[in-house]
Amino acid sequence: MAITSANQLELLQTAEAVAREKMIDPALVVEAMEESLARAAKSRYGSEMDIRVEIDRKTGRAKFTRVRTVVEDDAVENYQAEMTVAQAKQYLDDPKVGDTYVEEVPPVEMGRIAAQSAKQVILQKVREAERDRQFEEFKDRVGTIINGVVKREEYGNVIVDVGRGEAILRRNEKIGREAYRPNDRVRCYIKDVRREQRGPQIFLSRTDPQFMAELFKMEVPEIYDGIIEIKAVARDPGSRAKIAVISYDNSIDPVGACVGMRGSRVQAVVNELQGEKIDIIPWNEDQATFLVNALQPAEVSKVVIDEDAQRIEVVVPEEQLSLAIGRRGQNVRLASQLTGLDIDIMTEAEDSERRQKEFEERTKLFVDALDLDEFFAQLLVSEGFTNLEEVAYVDLDELLVIDGVDEDTASELQARARDVIEAQAKAALDKARELGVEDSLIAFEGLTPQMVLALAEDDVKSLEDFATCADWELAGGWTTVKGERVKDEGILEKFDVSLEEAQNMVMTARVMLGWVDPTELEADSDEADIDGDDDEEAEA
Repeated sequence: MAITSANQLELLQTAEAVAREKMIDPALVVEAMEESLARAAKSRYGSEMDIRVEIDRKTGRAKFTRVRTVVEDDAVENYQAEMTVAQAKQYLDDPKVGDTYVEEVPPVEMGRIAAQSAKQVILQKVREAERDRQFEEFKDRVGTIINGVVKREEYGNVIVDVGRGEAILRRNEKIGREAYRPNDRVRCYIKDVRREQRGPQIFLSRTDPQFMAELFKMEVPEIYDGIIEIKAVARDPGSRAKIAVISYDNSIDPVGACVGMRGSRVQAVVNELQGEKIDIIPWNEDQATFLVNALQPAEVSKVVIDEDAQRIEVVVPEEQLSLAIGRRGQNVRLASQLTGLDIDIMTEAEDSERRQKEFEERTKLFVDALDLDEFFAQLLVSEGFTNLEEVAYVDLDELLVIDGVDEDTASELQARARDVIEAQAKAALDKARELGVEDSLIAFEGLTPQMVLALAEDDVKSLEDFATCADWELAGGWTTVKGERVKDEGILEKFDVSLEEAQNMVMTARVMLGWVDPTELEADSDEADIDGDDDEEAEA
């Protein structure tokens, strides 16, 4: 059947009907029709020809044209779609390379195979347009809550009808032992939307911490309005959760607003989360105060924070230990997730025992190294001295405050401490040389003899070896493995070398070896300063 013999308006009517049904732009359907007709024409006139079809958007008339492009004389590869400048002079006035000559060709007869092929092209294009529309619609809804209807369950995963598409709620994203039947209504959090070959994949979740945060936003108008902010959320889905909130209006209690009158607001969230118990905690900038709040309902006696290691030690009374830890460690685990710190919990008795042990170890150090009696060594420890370097290089006045210490005694103490430090340094240096350490590493500024020995024992024996080390290999650090923080021991960690100091030493070594151009480092530093200034101005 020839295109011209059909009702030309029927093409536009079909395009509009398909577009309405699939909720896509009618122009996309018309473009798909144009492409399908062009393919059919190529099968009739020859696949090497550049045949194009244009459907008039008002009349529905399909216009078939053949396009030939003007190219250089020696660049002609396809004589059906290209021609030289000389050839083009037959059709064009003053032709140039890149010009095109368009001529209309007769419409083709649509045979059964061509019609079937055209249908497939149109269906494919419509399907792609539908997928694009679906992806564009849902990609901006990531991080929001959506209501859907359960369609079916496949291998524990629930397929949910979300209106203009299907989404998947994986079994590990369901709360506890939730079970759904077809046509059940379900409320979920849109966790991710991905564009895949088989179409956009919408992944839902009911266990994500942000699901609970979004539920509170729906129930508490103050959160939606920005008066109250949710600073952190930690969940053990289906069992217990902690949420930290702060109010930017002094007249509004953030905890009370989230609880609601007689607990109505929080109860609505609890019911949606299958009875999950929720602790609402006031957020505080001070880490120690925030942690004490996070460990509620347990009472805390003392908090010690190690900011470098992002760890925190919490001391609780004996009778509060089980409450602080919680069932199967749940309370302390949620508090750790909420604060972003690793938490060690100990009783007052364990804390006292540990401090007593440290006191005895430092006392023994001073007794053995400085040849002091135990009482005098204990006085030093009581005054806060922890190592020989502090005794050797502290201002004399700080030693004179100790009872029974005069100027001569203080000078003698410092002299003994320096002698011991020098002897230890010489011994470490001798041993390092025995292990084969090169002088270039020994002479490197910033490394003590004890550090050089530690490096040698870890097979770092030259400046080149040292320059290949990563900063965390020297200073140590923390790595997250399967959601848990794991300690990376550093070669120089016991010498209190920070990550920044390690980075500077390694970079200095690389500059000394000529591996890095110092001018590039200065340029990078200047750029970083400029970026930092820009950020500060933006914040201002």
